[in-house]
Amino acid sequence: MQKSLQNRVVVITGASSGIGEAMARLYSAMGARVVLGARSEERLRSLVDMIGAAGGKAFYVVTDITKEGDCKRLIDRAVEEFGGVDVIICNAGVSMRARFEDVKIEVLHRVMDVNFWGTVYCAKYALPHLQRSKGSLVGISSVAGLHGLPGRTGYSASKFAMTGFLETLRIENMRRGVHIMVACPGFTASNVRFSALTADGSMQGETPREESRMMSGEEVARIVAEGIAKRKRLCLMDSEGRAVHFVKKFAPSLLDKIFYWVMSREKNSPLDR
Repeated sequence: MQKSLQNRVVVITGASSGIGEAMARLYSAMGARVVLGARSEERLRSLVDMIGAAGGKAFYVVTDITKEGDCKRLIDRAVEEFGGVDVIICNAGVSMRARFEDVKIEVLHRVMDVNFWGTVYCAKYALPHLQRSKGSLVGISSVAGLHGLPGRTGYSASKFAMTGFLETLRIENMRRGVHIMVACPGFTASNVRFSALTADGSMQGETPREESRMMSGEEVARIVAEGIAKRKRLCLMDSEGRAVHFVKKFAPSLLDKIFYWVMSREKNSPLDR
């Protein structure tokens, strides 16, 4: 696994915290040259300094992935600094939590802009370099991209869209040696739930789940690295994800009921019990 990333140029979006930060730390320790994109320059600078102090190679580009020009600049700077792109991990994302009947349409646009269009923009400009390096494009999706998640219409829609886009891109590039993987972590301890958008677009500011029982960002980073090394198509990271993938094939209506039951019991759930 370590050899698969050694000396490779790895671009990571959403790199200033959570899963993205864990990837930056782990992959640089494995010998990758990491290029970090996110909106918070202060966090990015601090992370790059820590990686450098540990002997790793990294630099950052302040990036708002909802802006096509920012995504192009992220890839261009990676090529200028390190000579190419071997791996890009489209990790930046935003969640939401509200009934569809209550949510403002602009919230759904925001979620789609970050989760789907951010992936499209990065893929557009990274793809020629990945074709040359026969590299990997990874989309960090979710179990919400495998089956609809009640109370999260925009989030599920964006992850389904990401999956469909990446699967099609894989087929188009099957003779060009590009590896494309959809990675689906389980619920992960990160700030994504704190920053999840509510019905009016404000951040919910607290997590409705017990963070200590979730996957860590470090676990996700390690499993994604293994998936890249094995050039997997779909990376399911925990028993819940594998169960969802299996049950959906044979008993999708049962899965509807299970998802509703689980999500309706979250703290301050928008769903009726």
